Amino acid sequence: MHRNQSSLRPVASRASKAVSRREVLATGALAGLVGGVASAVSLPLFGDRAQAAPPMTKADDLKILNTALYYEHQAIWAYGFAASKLTNTEVGKAVLAVALANQADHKKHRDVLMTAVQQLGGQPTMAASSYDLSAYINRGEGNIDNDVNIAKLALALETDAAIAYGQEVAKLKTPALVTAGASIGATESAHAAAIRAAFNALGVKIPVVPASFIDASTRDAWVLKV
Repeated sequence: MHRNQSSLRPVASRASKAVSRREVLATGALAGLVGGVASAVSLPLFGDRAQAAPPMTKADDLKILNTALYYEHQAIWAYGFAASKLTNTEVGKAVLAVALANQADHKKHRDVLMTAVQQLGGQPTMAASSYDLSAYINRGEGNIDNDVNIAKLALALETDAAIAYGQEVAKLKTPALVTAGASIGATESAHAAAIRAAFNALGVKIPVVPASFIDASTRDAWVLKV
């Protein structure tokens, strides 16, 4: 679990088939498959029922949706920022493939959430130019100093996203939004599993799904320390 990038490179070179394009794409497909479910939630579901919701219901839902939108913006930025730090090695390429698949899902989530906020009559939270990830780095839950630690940082972010959706979806008042939020939350869990699967493809054998649930009580089982 504490292998550094240099120790992973020989594994990748000795067993190049373990990080072959086929396996990398299969890993990305794990996230993409569930992501397709989330992106398939048709926006008209929100329409008339969202407009008919009482003012207090709208206000509560708007707050939750904009909070979720903030973290989707953060995830999109984080993957883009991390991608520029990855090396052109087998390890870096494997991490990049999963990162791009996950980022594509976050962009779809962002678009769904922005439309939902607008249909409720709200103003969507806009993306910032950068985001502070120092709390994760200070806790040893990833870093940007090498490919392996970048993957661990992404895993921590995805784990927290899955936990947050699980907690916040239950607070939504509009049924169609609950459905969409639950679908997005499932995708975040798949993202975390896809990253853990990538570690297996690179020779670090860990459970892809380390717990029966993904919530605050099991967070430590999902996150990998530097």
